[in-house]
Amino acid sequence: MEPTMDAWAVTRPGPIETGPLERVVRPVPRPRGHELEIEVLARAVCRTDLHLAEGDLAPRRPGTVPGHEVVGRVVSRGPDTELYEPGDRVGVAWLASTCGVCAYCRRGDENLCPYSTYTGWDRDGGFARRSTADERYVHPLPETLPATTTAPLLCAGVIGYRALQRAELPERGVLGLYGFGASAHLTAQAALAQGATVHVMTRSREAREPALELGRHSATGAYDPPPEPLSSAILFAPVGDLVPTALRALDRGGTLAIAGIHLTDIPSLDYRRDLFQERSLRSVTANTRKDARDFLDFAAEHPSTVTVTPYPFDAADRALADLAADRVRGAAVLLP
Repeated sequence: MEPTMDAWAVTRPGPIETGPLERVVRPVPRPRGHELEIEVLARAVCRTDLHLAEGDLAPRRPGTVPGHEVVGRVVSRGPDTELYEPGDRVGVAWLASTCGVCAYCRRGDENLCPYSTYTGWDRDGGFARRSTADERYVHPLPETLPATTTAPLLCAGVIGYRALQRAELPERGVLGLYGFGASAHLTAQAALAQGATVHVMTRSREAREPALELGRHSATGAYDPPPEPLSSAILFAPVGDLVPTALRALDRGGTLAIAGIHLTDIPSLDYRRDLFQERSLRSVTANTRKDARDFLDFAAEHPSTVTVTPYPFDAADRALADLAADRVRGAAVLLP
């Protein structure tokens, strides 16, 4: 008989209280071409997984297995693989493949490839005991890094790092972070390592104390003005109403980067009040493989305090519900 495994799949996208994530039994995936079969050791839970489950991010295939922050070990290889051997430790991230030949790929912007695919959206991800991934899009991981605290780096850390670049924070500048979940708490540490002043604005009272504990200079309500003008800001909360609030908090010439894949509608902007004086508004679209490797190198040189809330694999639905209700401190991680 064909071997099977436990997995979690989005079967009926809708509000989290309706149970869109369902426990299923699936065949163990077999690697083809450039694919690796990977035993999953840890998988972090991203807000993108929640958007997929609730239908904010339209499913691209029925019954998708979410999860794109995966630490695992290679079990077997497809016939065209060259880079990894069974037993190697690897990380699987959001970007699953690109065409490699379009204008965006050729100029180094593979995250903008119109033919790109994504782990846990176009192909099954890590909310399973085993997974497959194209070896050209996975990342080597040393044995010394704990799986539990490394998994959040593969999306929360990487996308926050890209957002920080997009926000064009000047040397020793003042950074504002709107929302303080898994990605923001890693991004803040990266900014602090570069000598920045960091102010956190979040609706979660529970998040403000850990924000200050990790060296942030202030932590206030989401719509409160920061104590000083911001050189740059990053919006992590998927709340369009915060866009004008964050723009008004920018100093002249400042930049606001929106880090999420989903955002509620943005209200009308007042040009003079919100954008004049050369304030900029930028989006962040996924990340490139280079972004991931640059961030992992940066994280090795500047180790972060990675706050995690562990959940057993059997409680993936509860982890998503807690994420939706802002009950997760740091990053939720499903084990083993």
